[in-house]
Amino acid sequence: MDLRKQGVPEELSRFIIDYIEELKELISSDLWENVFLNCSKNEVLIFWLLYRKEEVNMTEIADYIHVPLNTATGIISRMERNGFVVRTRSEEDKRVVHICFSDKGMAQFEALVNEMFRYGMQVIGSLTKEEMDLLHKMTEKVLGVLRQEKHKETESNKVRRIEIE
Repeated sequence: MDLRKQGVPEELSRFIIDYIEELKELISSDLWENVFLNCSKNEVLIFWLLYRKEEVNMTEIADYIHVPLNTATGIISRMERNGFVVRTRSEEDKRVVHICFSDKGMAQFEALVNEMFRYGMQVIGSLTKEEMDLLHKMTEKVLGVLRQEKHKETESNKVRRIEIE
């Protein structure tokens, strides 16, 4: 992909490409080899949901990652085969399946979070107060743009209701 074709000035395009290439070389091989970097976005989101709630059912997962129930079931099946989650049937209602971390899944998730936290703290520790303030302002601007885009997407996906007489 040529960033200049996307309207990115050549100097900025070169900066982005060089930055990503250097970042790729500087991140430890342990972090790159971590199994979570081979997970899909939905799997990572499910890990996050499980971390926050400890146990969820299939409907909660499907709603959280915005996919049909059968798609969520397929993702959970893959995660179960990899040993990251455990499925159990509810004692009260056998139709309900509860999902939680396996010991292996929790250990992997915690290892990744700890590694990312370690990197984040090193970066934050190297910034001055002024740089931290600037980073905060820039982050808010990025989130603002993403919120606007999400709002546009939501508005364009609304179902039109047609009155039938």
